[in-house]
Amino acid sequence: MSARLALATIAVLACAMPAGAMEQVSFSSRDGTVLTGWIAKPAGTGPFPAVVALHGCSGLWRASGGLSARESDWSARLVAAGFLVLLPDSFRPRGIVALCNDRERALRPADRASDALGAADWLARQPFAKPAGIHLIGWSNGGSTALHVAADRAAAGPGGFRAIIAFYPGCRVLLKRGWRARVPTTILQGLADDWTPAAPCQALARQGGARFVGFAGAYHDFDHPDLPLRERRAAYSQRPDGKVTIGTDVAARAQAISDVMAILRAP
Repeated sequence: MSARLALATIAVLACAMPAGAMEQVSFSSRDGTVLTGWIAKPAGTGPFPAVVALHGCSGLWRASGGLSARESDWSARLVAAGFLVLLPDSFRPRGIVALCNDRERALRPADRASDALGAADWLARQPFAKPAGIHLIGWSNGGSTALHVAADRAAAGPGGFRAIIAFYPGCRVLLKRGWRARVPTTILQGLADDWTPAAPCQALARQGGARFVGFAGAYHDFDHPDLPLRERRAAYSQRPDGKVTIGTDVAARAQAISDVMAILRAP
């Protein structure tokens, strides 16, 4: 990493948003579950364009108790750019800690789609949020959830989403089901991903009218602010040893940030 990129990474980490800078809220998923969410707003009264941000299979929180680094980093960046951010916690209100190692999962992306739509319902009633300016971003399991939302008629209706961005989702199941996007949708994927491989998502984008952006040499979690490349065990690994590769890719991360901001600022 060059000195300039290292300094930029340090600057981003320094401004990452702690949970203490956020307000805790409650709202109902469309399946009736009462969820906890964390909201961060720019200075002022708004109304602000909004981003609903969906955590992955590890949940919204670190084992130490703090907000996960990826969601904290993105929240700080989005708020600095003038966006309100709502982070729904799909796991803890349901008694779930994490699902990454579970092949039989108590909660699936198709189920979590109700949480995303419930978050949009709640934001549409808030005076500080622009009801016609709500976007959806999801990572991994949250990215798969975002794709389920993108195919839902409700996502394109009043109180739905302006645009949907899915980071390294799993696409095999949706590809078999003839998925089509009803909302402008972008998939951002590392081409070296051995957990949620890129090829099914490329095919899904062609089939369903989405935009696919692939990053050569990048693995799962490539946009994490500071995750050294490593292996871990995980359900649905594409490798015989049951492991997957995760870690930051500086170039892919920078390009993804640029792409996301361009989508969110589009007229």
